[in-house]
Amino acid sequence: MSETFEGYERQYCELSASLSKKCTSASLLDGEQKKQKISEVKAGIDEAESLIRKMDVEARNLPPNVKAVLLAKLREYKSDLNNLKSEIKRIASTNLNQAARDELLESGMADAAAVSADQRGRLLISTERLNKSSDRVRDSRRTMLETEELGVSLLQDLHQQRQSLLHAHGTLHGVDENIGKSKKIMTNISRRMSRNKWIIGFMVTVLIVAIILILYFKLK
Repeated sequence: MSETFEGYERQYCELSASLSKKCTSASLLDGEQKKQKISEVKAGIDEAESLIRKMDVEARNLPPNVKAVLLAKLREYKSDLNNLKSEIKRIASTNLNQAARDELLESGMADAAAVSADQRGRLLISTERLNKSSDRVRDSRRTMLETEELGVSLLQDLHQQRQSLLHAHGTLHGVDENIGKSKKIMTNISRRMSRNKWIIGFMVTVLIVAIILILYFKLK
């Protein structure tokens, strides 16, 4: 995993946790404060979508084994972001009028305790999301380290194979040189043998002529 992807992922995880908390706060507000909080969440969702697009582009430029892992993580991030979109739409569509709000405030300690419990539940969900995001970052880092170790091992094996091929090439080159020298030696020997044959033939011819001349003069 590249450092660029890891940086985008860290930003997204922090932003996702912040958006979850803002959704929880927005659900407890009303009026202009609620509208402002919803606007902040929508702007954050746009930023989160931009980070996901950047991570997607970065992941597709990585080796296949790493790309597959990161694209699977991106699908989970997109699913989380869709859940946030649904949540903020639900909050935005909830229009409590003033009378309902007053009735809620006058409902007593029981309703207040229920609201507090609901808020605690939402905060727990946000914390759980943040923990999951942190676990994903750690998993991504571990995957990156394992991939790097595998790449280093492969490079070492390739280097050893290259050295073996170079050594074999050097041996073959030496054999070629020895064969060339042997050919030259055999050619020289062949030439010498041919020359010696001509010399011997000439000497035999001279001897035969000499013998014939000797016999001729003796018999004359």
